[in-house]
Amino acid sequence: MAGNIRWGLDNPHPFSKMKTELIWEGKYDEYGNRRAVDVAGSAMPLQKIETVDQPRSEAAASGQIELFEKENKRLDDFRNMLIWGDNKLVMASLLKDFKGKIDLIYIDPPFDVGADFTMSIPLGDEKEIVEKDQSALEMVAYRDMWGKGTDSYLHMMYERFLLAKELLSEQGSIYVHCDYRVVHLLRSLLEEIFGYQNFQNEIQWCYSIGGKGSKRFGRKHDTKRCCNNCINIL
Repeated sequence: MAGNIRWGLDNPHPFSKMKTELIWEGKYDEYGNRRAVDVAGSAMPLQKIETVDQPRSEAAASGQIELFEKENKRLDDFRNMLIWGDNKLVMASLLKDFKGKIDLIYIDPPFDVGADFTMSIPLGDEKEIVEKDQSALEMVAYRDMWGKGTDSYLHMMYERFLLAKELLSEQGSIYVHCDYRVVHLLRSLLEEIFGYQNFQNEIQWCYSIGGKGSKRFGRKHDTKRCCNNCINIL
């Protein structure tokens, strides 16, 4: 029985050897092993839905051709591709061709705000207010994505940060857009995955609308965090 075990120098307690990390339900399996991202089960071929391309003659006439190569376009040219889908599935699908090749990732995830996406937008001299209600897509995608609250939210973000690290090149950087609700939690995840020494900067900006209250300071800022993938990048 655990109560009969004597902890000491010759038999140190397991907690004495643990490093600082953020723990949530689902991070480890029943055997104490850290759960890995199921890349094989998430990867899938990308299906082309639509191609939008300006004719070369029109591009040349407008002078835009100077911005691109003056050779014929390649069929496998990946520039200017817009991919629609769950970013976990998308990143898992990109690993085959782009692992270690991406120089910049910018992610603007949900802020763990629950299912309330109602937004008040002032018009003109702010005497009129328009209410923006949550769409059906927001209700399904955001409400159901983490049914267990913060535990589920952290696991969702943890898997995506792991995939992002695999995609980043040695010179690559990731920018994470968040706000006061989860900034402290997401930074802990980023430092665990990318290393605290690779944290580069925190970018904050203040906005003028919203956040007014009589019992607290205004919640009027968002945050971006920049981390490098390589320990040698300063």
